[in-house]
Amino acid sequence: MHTLTPVHMQKAPMDNSHRHTPCAHLSRLRSLGGLLLLAASLLGMAPAALAQRAGEVEFSRGVGFAQTPGQLPRTLGKGLPLQEGDRLTIAEGSAAIIKLNDGTRMTLRPNSEMVVHQYQYKESASDNAMVLQLLRGGFRAITGLISKNSPNAARIQTTTATIGIRGTDFDARLCGPECRVESAQVNASARPNAAAASAKLIDVQGDISAIDPAQAKRQLVTGAALYPGETIETGPAAKGVLIFRDDSRVTLGANTQLKVDSFVFDAQNPKEGSFLVSLVRGSLRALTGVIGKSNNRNVKFNTPTATIGIRGTGLDLDCGATASCNFFTWLGSIEVAQTGPGGQTGQNALQVLQAGQGLFVSRTEIRSLSAPTLEHLQRPDTVPVKLKELFGGASSTDTEQNAKTDKADRKSADNKSANGADNQASEPTNDKEEGLFVFVRDGHIQVTSAKETIHLGRGETGFARNDGLTGRPLNIPLFIQFDKVPLPNSANPMLNSVLGEMGKVSNNVCR
Repeated sequence: MHTLTPVHMQKAPMDNSHRHTPCAHLSRLRSLGGLLLLAASLLGMAPAALAQRAGEVEFSRGVGFAQTPGQLPRTLGKGLPLQEGDRLTIAEGSAAIIKLNDGTRMTLRPNSEMVVHQYQYKESASDNAMVLQLLRGGFRAITGLISKNSPNAARIQTTTATIGIRGTDFDARLCGPECRVESAQVNASARPNAAAASAKLIDVQGDISAIDPAQAKRQLVTGAALYPGETIETGPAAKGVLIFRDDSRVTLGANTQLKVDSFVFDAQNPKEGSFLVSLVRGSLRALTGVIGKSNNRNVKFNTPTATIGIRGTGLDLDCGATASCNFFTWLGSIEVAQTGPGGQTGQNALQVLQAGQGLFVSRTEIRSLSAPTLEHLQRPDTVPVKLKELFGGASSTDTEQNAKTDKADRKSADNKSANGADNQASEPTNDKEEGLFVFVRDGHIQVTSAKETIHLGRGETGFARNDGLTGRPLNIPLFIQFDKVPLPNSANPMLNSVLGEMGKVSNNVCR
């Protein structure tokens, strides 16, 4: 039988935790030491843990590594995370496709090394940035939202030049003797390196965009290309200057829409060229180029109220929101034919305006102007232009300052002809050159060396030699035209790379 003791009479269990025995003290020191070691370990890992995640590996073949500074190399494989600061190394006979968080995809070539120097991306953020350093080798790239949303936020640095990415699909490669060897193995003729762009834009101020025939819109910056069928649109307070391949020049005012209906130009046969544009609204000042000098009947400016023909001309077109336009000639002469709402020629006689004369034309009225209306816009003939930077050509109308600069930089550079024919670098590039080569499948690339800058558009190839000279090869090098490395959006990169090793031509070739 057990006797119950009242609660208030029960003894509490003895608590020895407050007693500092030698064994207890030693145990506590050991625990504290463990915590200190753990903290030190975590601090040592901080740079890697805090690094911005940049993307991941989508495909890998052969041997490749990613290494964060202060960390051990990680073997490339599908799904491997990539971080800002990673150095990516691709071995001989290997390749890898990476996808960055903004949607950029890149195929890293064999024998390549690239550092993700800076990568910052958040949706709709204004400070997104991508800076990659190409140390050797090359890549094939389709860029993502960083370059599309902010044309100056993405670039590739090399020892030869810096590549400014303006939202594009392109290849870049640092070439030594291996490129020459690859070209020698191709039994085919090289394609001419011809510019597809009608015009390129310079002196950009404010928001300017292009709208293609499918109504896709893209932002334009200095050096950006405009193609046949596209419409260029300037925002409020915006302006810029279009330089056409035949050296026609158009200064655009604010709130202007100009469509390139047709542009055809062969420097060897300029008489067969054509220049047809439509001013939908807004204002422009234009100076006609080689096409107008060779065959002025093939140059036309359409407006809401009249069609303008030229005779080797400098002219102003100023069309407001209503169906009325002001026309003024400051060089040469123009012919003004009034048009109706459907674009048909009106009943009024053709008006010929000489330099210093102007005309106001609406649906119901035609009257003379006593003064120009666009004096606030810069005349395009006063704008310094270097055709070499834009198209690889030079023109007799280049300013004296540009001519002196070109002479100092390239003493052996001469025009092919007096009519603005294409003029390459002082030593025309071929497959034997060494340096940075860039091929643009779509978009706009700016290549800037210590000496020069060139702008490349769709279908164009450019280079920066190791001595800093830039230019465009006469033909697309065969190692670019018949590249065996799969594109980053390839549906089956493994198959394409195997076909390349077997000498089979895949759909990746630049043709």
